[in-house]
Amino acid sequence: MSTRNDITTSTSSSSTQDQRRAVQPAIDVFETDASITLLADMPGVPREQLEIQVEGDSLLIQGEAKPQIPADLEPLWAEVRTPRFRRSFTLSRELDTSRIEANLKDGVLTLRIPKHAQAQPRRIPVSA
Repeated sequence: MSTRNDITTSTSSSSTQDQRRAVQPAIDVFETDASITLLADMPGVPREQLEIQVEGDSLLIQGEAKPQIPADLEPLWAEVRTPRFRRSFTLSRELDTSRIEANLKDGVLTLRIPKHAQAQPRRIPVSA
């Protein structure tokens, strides 16, 4: 699935059991002249369990939700599994991956990926 020309979603067909059990978080992608912004739903994932990697033109987002169990309680039975989220993207070369900004708030990961200056539209002044 492709979102415009700047970012492409990909699904890995890795054979490890851990990756097959990962849930793909819902993601919204917004584009401006200056950047791409991704909003990923990652409910229950603390900042310490969130991993964002960029390698070449690949972006990988993964994290594991941690249930909030009061310290004085011990679970005897649990029917709800804590989800492990994983999603990867192929990024356009016009995005500047060295300046990615990440923010996690209320279970939503916000990634802002700026475009290289030469990829941004610019106005050319005309002299008379």
